[in-house]
Formats: sequence, structure tokens, C-alpha cells
Amino acid sequence: MNSFLLALQFLTIIPVNYTFIASDKQLGYSVLFYPVIGLIIGGLLVVLASLLNHLPVNILAGLILILWVGLTGGLHLDGLADCADAWVGGLGNKQRSLKIMKDPAAGPIAVLAVVLLLLLKWTLIVEIINQQQTIPFLLLIPMLGRLAILILMLSTDYIRSAGLGEKLVENLPVTTTKIISFLGLLIAFYFLNSIAIGLMLSILLLISYQAKKRLGGMTGDVYGAAVEVVEVGLLLGMVI
Repeated sequence: MNSFLLALQFLTIIPVNYTFIASDKQLGYSVLFYPVIGLIIGGLLVVLASLLNHLPVNILAGLILILWVGLTGGLHLDGLADCADAWVGGLGNKQRSLKIMKDPAAGPIAVLAVVLLLLLKWTLIVEIINQQQTIPFLLLIPMLGRLAILILMLSTDYIRSAGLGEKLVENLPVTTTKIISFLGLLIAFYFLNSIAIGLMLSILLLISYQAKKRLGGMTGDVYGAAVEVVEVGLLLGMVI
């Protein structure tokens, strides 16, 4: 239960009150609950979509997107912004790229990347609503976006030290994480089409390859960017 509360506090802005001091083991186990947090986010999106389904599609899609971003406090978009700045401003240099990613200021490339991704996401949500497939997709896609973090933790080394990310990866229960990842992908294959799943896996392979090539491995910002890009890839795969 404590690990669940840690995951809920870290990935959302939902108020969490607890008095315990988290151990390294609890931090590692909290990662197992990331897909569950995705389901909670998806469930809240479904509730909003159901309550306001009388609104024009464009407005409803905008409100869904606002809640989607708001529930996370923009956590993953921040990672996307940092990665965009680092990929362009780093000029292929590992240390320069990592230094840029630590800088809290957002450059024009970061802003452009976030705006374009949100615009694409809104457009795809509109199309999903028009296809009357809102409930299953809004429920599953946030879950799969956070499952992407588990898959990347299993497949790609984490490079930064003395931080939260290192504790999460070092104390990750590997066998259980593999089982959860496998079951999550099975669910995805059952409910979503092969194009969407193919896009998700291709995006994860590309992110892993680029992270190793440009940075030497994963960082927290790359995990965040992966969530956003995977979610958009899944939405895109469902409307192609």
C-alpha cells in the first residue's frame, strides 16, 4: 500500500497523506504500480468524457486533454521539453546534452515540441471521440504510457547517479516487472489494433536506441518523454 501511495504521489497531483519514511525497497516496488496509476488517470478521463458527452466534440476533446495534463502536473511534458532542448542544443555531445537537461529553463525548441505534441494529441482525441471509441482507449492508453517506463527500465541502463531514478531502478523487482509488462502488452494486444501496438514498440526501441547513443542510457526526463510520445503513438495507431 505504501508503494502505491508513493507512485500516486509521484505521478499525479492527487493529494496523498502518509507519515512513513519510504525505504529504497518501497521506492523500487512503487514502479510496479505505475500502470495502475495510468488506469486511474484513464478512469478519470472516462468519467469526464461520459459526464460531458453532450458538448461539441472539439470542446470535449480540449477538456479531456486539460484534465490529462493537469492530473500529472505536466510531469511528463517537462521531460519531453528537456529532451527536445538537449537533442537539439546538445549537438550530439553527451555531457552538453545532460547539462541542458538539468537546466530548468525551457528553450524555443522545448516549447515548440510541447505545443506540437499537445496539438496532435488533441486532434487525435477528437477523432477517437468521433469514432465512438472513447472509453476503452482513454482507459488503456494512459496505462500503456506508464507501462512504457517499466519496459525501458528493464531494457536500458539508467545513467544518472545519486538521484530518485537510480533508487527506483536499483530496487526494481525485475521478475515481477517482467510479468506486469508482459500482461500489460497482452491486454493491449487484445483491446487495441496491431498498428497501435507496433507503433508503441517501435517508439520504445527508437527511444532506447537514441538514449544510449546520445546520452549513454536513460534519465528521468527520457522516461517522461517516452510516456508522452507512446501515448500519442497509440492514439495515432488507433485512427490510422
